[in-house]
Amino acid sequence: MKKTIRITGLLLAMIVLAGSLVGCGAGDQKQTKTLRFADVGWDSILFHNAVAGTVAETVFGYNWTEVSGSTPITHEAVKKGEIDVHMEMWTDNLANYDEDIAAGALKEVGVNFDDNAQGLYVPRYVIEGDPERGIEPMAPNLKTVADLKDYASLFKDPEDSSKGIIYGGIAGWEITQIIHQKYLYYGLDKTYNYIEPGTDAATSAVLVSAYDRGEPVVAYYWEPTWLLGKYDFVLLEDEPYDPELFLEGKTACPSVRVTICTSNDFYDSDPEYVAFLSKYHTTSALTSEALAYIEESGSDYKTAAKWFLNEHRDMVETWLTAEQADTLYAAIG
Repeated sequence: MKKTIRITGLLLAMIVLAGSLVGCGAGDQKQTKTLRFADVGWDSILFHNAVAGTVAETVFGYNWTEVSGSTPITHEAVKKGEIDVHMEMWTDNLANYDEDIAAGALKEVGVNFDDNAQGLYVPRYVIEGDPERGIEPMAPNLKTVADLKDYASLFKDPEDSSKGIIYGGIAGWEITQIIHQKYLYYGLDKTYNYIEPGTDAATSAVLVSAYDRGEPVVAYYWEPTWLLGKYDFVLLEDEPYDPELFLEGKTACPSVRVTICTSNDFYDSDPEYVAFLSKYHTTSALTSEALAYIEESGSDYKTAAKWFLNEHRDMVETWLTAEQADTLYAAIG
């Protein structure tokens, strides 16, 4: 009798377990899966991770996290399946990127943005003035890097009054050597000192300080960044980009295709989320706008992502089906 009761109890337990498994749909299974995004340390990718992560969580039922590493390390981690999604593959910074895509080592699913810029910038008021701030144009004919040779006295080095000052790239970056080559190529070393700030924070501090005081300044910078989203700077023109001459500092810097990639395993595991990623496309200006919002409001990336998704609903609705968009906005308000 006891044996019969035990067998009956076991059968009942198996029936309950089977019923619970049948009740687990795709969304429930995803709820237990953590989506892993690459974190290479800069602000823009952390913002885009938060946007794509918010959609993953609210629409597709994922938890999500970030895996830190350098550009080469995270690229390899995507190939190995240790990272699921990389929202910012700066393709020009990876010598083997095209080969890996062609070989099927990972999947390129879309382009996040491809209108970014970098080079030597000056505040717009230096060229055009700013009537609201009572600033007259200081260098109305300044348009190109080559023109800087005529304005050394305007961009005066505070520690060497006999020369101007150009703030170059961040020490240790490859672009820093190229900007220094540009400085030499245009003969600016005759009338300017060239300073390499130690960090991004040091460069931005110089630019913000000068801008807030309405003073002239010229420095290497890049987009997208919070600083160029918040302040109005002009990129000085240069000769059209040439891949060989660029390395010698003789042409403009190229825009880089910043792509969205996934591991092969993840690409095969969730075609619906991959379809969303394939439609995910922003611009350098929109990214800078979002980073400026974070800087000004003190928001974290997740809060900024919700602001961005609400601020740009028309764009977001091109990324998702109507049903998915309704689910997203019902969740984030």
